[in-house]
Amino acid sequence: MLPHLSDDLYLTDGGIETVLIFDEGLDLPLFAAFPLLEHEEGLAVLRRYYTPFVELAAAHDAGFVAETPTWRASPRWAKELGYSNAQLDQLNRRAVELMAELRERYPRVLISGCVGPSDDGYNPTALLTAEEAEAYHAVQIGSFAAADMVTAITMTYAAEAIGIVRAAARAGLPAVISFTVETDGRLPSGQALGDAIAEVDAAAWPAYYMVNCAHPTHFEAVLDGPWASRVRGVRANASTLSHAELDEAEELDAGDPADLAARYATLPLTLNVVGGCCGTDVRHVAAIADELKGARHV
Repeated sequence: MLPHLSDDLYLTDGGIETVLIFDEGLDLPLFAAFPLLEHEEGLAVLRRYYTPFVELAAAHDAGFVAETPTWRASPRWAKELGYSNAQLDQLNRRAVELMAELRERYPRVLISGCVGPSDDGYNPTALLTAEEAEAYHAVQIGSFAAADMVTAITMTYAAEAIGIVRAAARAGLPAVISFTVETDGRLPSGQALGDAIAEVDAAAWPAYYMVNCAHPTHFEAVLDGPWASRVRGVRANASTLSHAELDEAEELDAGDPADLAARYATLPLTLNVVGGCCGTDVRHVAAIADELKGARHV
């Protein structure tokens, strides 16, 4: 059962790329984690990363949305990294297989094929039409046949989101759209979050929406319309810095896990999918899970 069809709490992971770079000391060209799927050493790193999050979900009797490490595993980025579409297909399929391993250990795992933006996730310059986005993302989504769903993370404008939902529908998979916002609560395109959700709903209707790669202080004030009922998940940054400031940062800002968790609990949303984004790790997700579990029993 997909998260939005129940009131159950679902956890997901944290900021995988920032954990791998800053905690594991790995070099991830173009912020891409998917090349780790090529070899046993990389697979071991990924298993070590995901395991504590699945164990946390089990400890909280929560579901777990296992996002594949494929945020950058789409044609434009793969080409820049020297991968063919055939190699890309193999790696995306392997990512789903890796998430299936997690489900063997904990049955309440939903496998989500993670899709990222075709351009920069903070400041896109080459904008696709909905039709172009559908064709572009269909390549990666076609490799996710064995997944339960598709989640588009760090979406920056509505047209690309529409194309992704349509490509997922063609592949027979439900889609989730997670928008990112600037410190003023607007998408990097300048569009209001509520307007973007309304535009996508009018054209494609995803299963539900999320917000990611922004601190709750950046968007809590704009969650004021009926459209907010469509937002079921948050994967916030640990830091209150803007996207531009994070781009320039040379050290990881892990923020305050307890404060971040408290802010999740006060968001005017019906949240049941929670995790983290840049700068977060299992400590942050554990604090969020504890806070929300407590709030649900008040």
